Amino acid sequence: MNRREALQRVAWLMGGTISASAILAVRDGYSATEPTDVKFSFLTAPQAGVVSAVAEIMIPRTDTPGATDVGVPQFIDRVLKDVYAAEDRNRYCAGLATFDAAAQQEYGGKFVTLKESQQVALVRKFHDAAVSAERAVDPPRGPLQRPFILMTKELTLLGFFTSKSGATQVLQYKAIPGAYHGCLPLAEAGNGKTWAVPPGLQF
Repeated sequence: MNRREALQRVAWLMGGTISASAILAVRDGYSATEPTDVKFSFLTAPQAGVVSAVAEIMIPRTDTPGATDVGVPQFIDRVLKDVYAAEDRNRYCAGLATFDAAAQQEYGGKFVTLKESQQVALVRKFHDAAVSAERAVDPPRGPLQRPFILMTKELTLLGFFTSKSGATQVLQYKAIPGAYHGCLPLAEAGNGKTWAVPPGLQF
């Protein structure tokens, strides 16, 4: 996808708004690439474990790759380190710690050690509460100050839809669009999938 399309799609999935930091990341050409290693330069190993698990819950592996398959956790790590302001990084890490502490309080263990059903329930609880709080302030007053769970969702969607797999396996993609064909059956026109526009960056 091109960067404009990625931002439009993620903004729609985020309820119509996207943070300035996420816009900067896409503008500067950041995209997820299939991980060749598991090294993280900003997140600690425990933090990276939580972020990876949350991202995979948001976009799980099905008949197409999941968030971790396309390198979304590493994408999040790079964007946090290189693009986000210190204040936003600190808010993200503090929210991550609160999220993991809630797992310990509610289920008696670190988030990464919980059963899948417990992990999903906690993600949904935090997500729904954050969405309700954000909708209560409409229109937003000043820059978005999203909590950990919505920052992770935003970056997960951006990373996934700017990855090769996200653009070519989940969306329709042709590096060079072909001839115009009008009045095609839906089955021959992508079965309703949205088009992924060729990116300015090489996959």
